[in-house]
Amino acid sequence: MVDKMGEVKTAVVLVGGAGLRMYPLTENKPKCMIEIAGKPILFWVLNWLKSNGIKNVVVGVAYKKEIVVNYLKNNNFGLNIAISEHSVEGETGEGFRLAIERYVNDENFIAMNGDELTNINLSKMIKHHLRSGAIATLAVSPLKSPFGIVELWEDNIVGFKEKPIITDKFVSSGIYVFNKKIKDYLPLNGAIEKTTFPRLAEMGVLKAYKMSSNERWATVNTVKDLQKAEEELKLMGFIEKFGESR
Repeated sequence: MVDKMGEVKTAVVLVGGAGLRMYPLTENKPKCMIEIAGKPILFWVLNWLKSNGIKNVVVGVAYKKEIVVNYLKNNNFGLNIAISEHSVEGETGEGFRLAIERYVNDENFIAMNGDELTNINLSKMIKHHLRSGAIATLAVSPLKSPFGIVELWEDNIVGFKEKPIITDKFVSSGIYVFNKKIKDYLPLNGAIEKTTFPRLAEMGVLKAYKMSSNERWATVNTVKDLQKAEEELKLMGFIEKFGESR
């Protein structure tokens, strides 16, 4: 629920994708159950949400859903957790729509993909969202180039920058604050990044929360991302803070 101070207490986390780029690690389990530093990705996500004052979490499941359900039943995170089933083919549109219709009555709430690791200050992001009056606010991060950049002057190469941060280009972190009005713009199926967000942007009701330099973010899309994700967990202090949690 949301109190008089605008404090958001509910989050919707989608963990239903097949994680094809993580194969063979996802052959027998969903991506959120792949371990980083000895714990499933979902473990780190839920502990981070709790540390930011979230009380209620709706977990959207699809691919290998029984593994996630059993994990949540057998581990106490100190959260009120509801399970919302959707189809893999329905993507984020169906996943968020069904989870919200079934379990979310709050005016504003967190929504996110379940493979994102971050130390974003949710309170700060929520305040930004509430002040703006947006239907949706996306946490965005400066683009970290996976390649070295060649600096040119005309056709002369004058220097190189090794995998720099491109400060005038931003990427979505997959972490959002939604107003309940978002339900009117969610598709029956399909990715909200291709359907809902472009429409809200045209309407002028899609806002960005620019992450500060001390707010870190890592996503897990491929096997190669796992080592980097563990390094990020250490830098964010998660291993020390949550590592002994059960």
